[in-house]
Amino acid sequence: MEGDPRYVPSQQLPDFPYARYAELLGLGGLRVDRPEQIAPAWDAALRAERPTVLEFVTDSNVPMTPPHIEGKQLKAYMSALLHGDAEGIRLTIASFKEAWASLFPPSAAS
Repeated sequence: MEGDPRYVPSQQLPDFPYARYAELLGLGGLRVDRPEQIAPAWDAALRAERPTVLEFVTDSNVPMTPPHIEGKQLKAYMSALLHGDAEGIRLTIASFKEAWASLFPPSAAS
């Protein structure tokens, strides 16, 4: 994002069943719509004997952050969210929760 606000027309994608379409073509297809499905889906896709499409259902309003973001990049990212987006506060909170979950994943006992 480099501090630039989101360009809305480039973010509006039609809903399409990618995993189901892959299956119709003879490929493997897995749809993941809950966090607890991520690891098993990756395991199944990597063990598959044919190409497999992993379709992840995500919140399109929460931009992905790189795994090793630096301070300057984080500052530009937060600035873009807070100043260039009507939902900036909600997105900032969602991004923080995503980062927190990646640093401190919930235990299996929870």
